Amino acid sequence: MTLFDGVYPFYPQQRKVFVFDVSTIIVIVVFLTFACSFLLIIPGIRGRARIYWTLRVLLSLVVGVVIVVVQFTGDWETGWVKANTSYKSFSRALVNVDVGLHVGLAGVNVTLMGNPVNQVNETIDYNEHFAWSFNADYDQSYSEGLERGLPSPILYVAEKFTTQSPCSMHRQYRISSHYASATLWVAFCTWLISNILFSMPVLVYGGYMLLVTGAFMIFSLLSFSTVKNSLMCPIQFGTAVLRTGYGGSFWLMLVIGLLCFVAGITVVALHYFNLDLLKTFFDLHEDKAEEYQEMTEVYVNPHFVNKGLSPSQLSKLNSKAI
Repeated sequence: MTLFDGVYPFYPQQRKVFVFDVSTIIVIVVFLTFACSFLLIIPGIRGRARIYWTLRVLLSLVVGVVIVVVQFTGDWETGWVKANTSYKSFSRALVNVDVGLHVGLAGVNVTLMGNPVNQVNETIDYNEHFAWSFNADYDQSYSEGLERGLPSPILYVAEKFTTQSPCSMHRQYRISSHYASATLWVAFCTWLISNILFSMPVLVYGGYMLLVTGAFMIFSLLSFSTVKNSLMCPIQFGTAVLRTGYGGSFWLMLVIGLLCFVAGITVVALHYFNLDLLKTFFDLHEDKAEEYQEMTEVYVNPHFVNKGLSPSQLSKLNSKAI
């Protein structure tokens, strides 16, 4: 790597998509495989139970896939700004670009899109990922970006999140993201436990675990949102300011968390007020009939009656036979 007139050269590199990456696609494919496998066996379920089974399985799979997928998405917080700014260091050439910031639990993505794409003899279409997960070094990623000669707007935004920046944004976002990720993994474990309880079946406890799952999902949102309570350094390009707001993954997690609350409260309420309807939805009426089946008639062997057994002895024999 050498400098040319004080400017790092540009090299092509792999660029990470800010919403979906390989990990996200793998998780989605795995859950789609489970869903397709279930759809293959659903015709073997008779009657109205087929609809109930479909609703339960698909709803459970949606909750599980969302909990896992948002761990790898990069749109928990997003923002865009249109600006006229310099493209390279030590150059007075200005370009008209859209600069985007996308914050995820594992790091940030900085997007640079030219208007038009081809300007100053360059194709301005960048999306760079800077990771801050436990096994990643954000400052090292930023240093590698400097060595690759990334455009100045990308380096300017990425520099705000370095550990050496006076903004302290790296510490705020990294800690809140780690706690949000940890609580989501706990929510995934409680989701698994709720499915196990529903299959045993222990319906009311499965409903309680759905409530716990929703609670941990909301806790993850609260953890991530704590960064909004801190003073943030402005990201300015001349007079234009890059402002961020909660992205699609944040709102999707909120919706699924509330859905878990509604489903859990419904299961618990039906357990105490309308158990028959709950058992119908979980297709447990046959088990109920066997559980509460009572013997209506008692047959006594006349051989023992002819022997002159006492009534107390007959009652003992009948009780043992039952």
